[in-house]
Amino acid sequence: MALHAAWGWVLGAIVAETIAALALRASDGFTRPLPALLATASFACAFYLTSLALVVLPVSLVYPVWAGGGTAGAATAALWLYGERAGAQKMLGVAAVVAGIVVLNIAAPA
Repeated sequence: MALHAAWGWVLGAIVAETIAALALRASDGFTRPLPALLATASFACAFYLTSLALVVLPVSLVYPVWAGGGTAGAATAALWLYGERAGAQKMLGVAAVVAGIVVLNIAAPA
């Protein structure tokens, strides 16, 4: 598998993780079947795509990028989708996660 394909799997896993987190909230504690099913399927998809990326890329890079990207994506999307507040501390935290992902990628061996 090519390196660019592996990063595509990571990106797909981040998107799936974000969808899963948002659907998990919409599931209302797994009492609403369709959002619960979407959350479960999206988490499974995220795990599968991450496993594909780990064939080529090191876990020390993939896992933090995936987890951080999903965190930043869910936090950002929740502002819009669920009307959550976007205070300065929350935005600073999301920016710190993104900055950490950038640093990890810069530090990664070629």
